[in-house]
Amino acid sequence: MQTPYELLLGWRYTRAGRATRRNGFISFISGVSMLGIALGVAALIIVLSVMNGFQKEVRDRMLGVLSHIEVFEANGQAIPDLPQVLSRIEARPEVLGAAPFVGAQALIARGEDMKGVLVRGIDPALEPRVTDLAADLSGTVLPRLQPGGFGIVLGGELARSLGVVAGDTVTLIAPSGQVTPAGVVPRVRTMTVVGTFDSGHYEYDSALAMLHQDDAARIFRVEGPTGVRVKIRDLHAAREVAVHMAADLPPGLVVRDWTRQNRTWFAAVQLEKRMMFIILTLIVAVAAFNLVSTLVMTVTDKRADIAILRTLGASPSSIMGIFVVQGAAVGVIGTGVGLLLGLGVAFNIDTLVPALERLLGASFLPQDIYLISRMPSDPQQGDIVPVAVISLVLAFLATLYPSWRASRVNPAEALRYE
Repeated sequence: MQTPYELLLGWRYTRAGRATRRNGFISFISGVSMLGIALGVAALIIVLSVMNGFQKEVRDRMLGVLSHIEVFEANGQAIPDLPQVLSRIEARPEVLGAAPFVGAQALIARGEDMKGVLVRGIDPALEPRVTDLAADLSGTVLPRLQPGGFGIVLGGELARSLGVVAGDTVTLIAPSGQVTPAGVVPRVRTMTVVGTFDSGHYEYDSALAMLHQDDAARIFRVEGPTGVRVKIRDLHAAREVAVHMAADLPPGLVVRDWTRQNRTWFAAVQLEKRMMFIILTLIVAVAAFNLVSTLVMTVTDKRADIAILRTLGASPSSIMGIFVVQGAAVGVIGTGVGLLLGLGVAFNIDTLVPALERLLGASFLPQDIYLISRMPSDPQQGDIVPVAVISLVLAFLATLYPSWRASRVNPAEALRYE
């Protein structure tokens, strides 16, 4: 099958072969446009991959402490008929494990220092089934939580701020007091620190305290666990599983998945990611619309060629097609190079960043500040495909006006002074 001459001529103008070497400046501008598109696409892919990596790193650390789904009483009281609720939850095929807990807020004091804490009363035997943090502590710290022993496990940052270590005692103050002849007096209990943990997430390391669920029930005056923590097979399906689970459980129970527990944080991350996408897309747009000046200069330089083609029978649409092919080829090559460059950096950023740090003698991610020492990267198809499509569309749009101008060239006017 014969190749259309529009493709051949458009590709020839793009290559700037021997016949067009005298127009080196036009070729240079075309190369700059191609390079600009490539760098813009690569920057988009690298930045979005790094943002995905940071989001995944924070999410994994967060889910090391949180469960995928939580079921709890709306009024904060003990769940009625807990065995039946547990059996219904564990009967679902998506569920890997479930563990009851007592959740409350309290104050913890050591001397004159006092901190607000999130108290979680757990079953040390079942908790490792629902969180990675508990699984890591199951052979060391959690067995020290014995019912009636009033032991407590503190987050590392919380323990350091209070100046306590394992073996020290702290005072736990429940928010709801007890009525005495002297008035309402807060319930106070002396607890023994049996260990600490570091999850890598400051919010929980600085404000979470774990104790045995029987001790928590006694301190907060509840008849039993106030909630159930659930781990499922696919964390991304948590919202859908939570909806079906809520329909299967008795009324009065609230089912909340992990995305709703940290809705503000995830909304902020998504907004930041969208804004970065828009800002970096403007870089690609600027590079793509450099094609306009390139093609306008090419059309001006090729007026005689266009006139000859018209006199030989070429239609205006064919002339327009030649220059569309030229601009589109620049866009396709630039986008392809940008994809290769961006993916190459994104997949090897854990090697490139340390090499760059050694070369510059600097540390981009100090571990004592960011809690991670490597640059995370997670290239996702859902980001890469839109970047490539947008780049190609912008390049195509940039070719339309110059190509239309070329199709409007009058052969008689163009050949008058030739």
